[in-house]
Amino acid sequence: MKLVVIKRLLMKRLFVVATMLFCVANANANNKTDNKVATGGVRTTLFGDVIQGGLLYGKSTEAVKSVKIDGVKVPVHPNNNLFVFGFGVDAQEQSELVITYADGSIERQPLNVAQREYKIDRVNGVAQKYVSPPKSVLSRISSDSAKVKKAREKMSYRTDFLEKSIRPAEGRISGVYGSRRVFNGVPKRPHFGLDIAGPTGTKVIAPWAGKVVLAEPDLYYSGGTLIIDHGLGVTSTYIHLSKVDVKIGDEVQQGDKIAEIGATGRVTGPHLDWRLNWFNRRLDPALLLDE
Repeated sequence: MKLVVIKRLLMKRLFVVATMLFCVANANANNKTDNKVATGGVRTTLFGDVIQGGLLYGKSTEAVKSVKIDGVKVPVHPNNNLFVFGFGVDAQEQSELVITYADGSIERQPLNVAQREYKIDRVNGVAQKYVSPPKSVLSRISSDSAKVKKAREKMSYRTDFLEKSIRPAEGRISGVYGSRRVFNGVPKRPHFGLDIAGPTGTKVIAPWAGKVVLAEPDLYYSGGTLIIDHGLGVTSTYIHLSKVDVKIGDEVQQGDKIAEIGATGRVTGPHLDWRLNWFNRRLDPALLLDE
């Protein structure tokens, strides 16, 4: 009788041990699969503003093969652990960053993009040439746009955007990013820059180091126009300039004088219109400043 009881007890214990081992094996197998999809920034940390108009860069602790933001390819620096991207003026609230590492594993970061309410500027009494250009200048406008587009499409592996930005000019803020302008009752495109009002001749300095990729004295809409490359698709633009002090190919350092404020192009008064882009996405330069 005792032998039968002992055998039964031994069989129960063996069954429990076998069950535990099976569960552990299953858990380990599941963990191996789950590690292929990490969430919450396990290996990559983002820096910047998760908001409409925001610029962000990511730094990874492991080699990165590719990055996509909402399905759009994001260039990765040759060091394999740095990338940068931005959210446009009308970016949707829900976004997803997908990072594929060199070992084949994938990290997904869901991002909640803060939504903004933009100011509406209504301006009456604006000359017709500022509202709708005459047909005689349409070919010139098309040529100007092609130059600007080509400059912003250039991609280098500079990393100037990692530095803290400084203000490019002194003066009153007279226009903000995203504001909707209505000229003589006609809605126009949103304003994509930060306007800094100042007398003609006020110096403009480089907020970041970079390389000049466009320097034009007189484009139809923007007048004196300067574009500087800061790496991985990030460019800054300065328009309505009365004087451009640099040329294409010049390397500038943060704080260098690059131009002077003016009232060139289609404007109603002297000011600097400072813009920020990630390729063709227009971002808010004001978010770079502690103001």
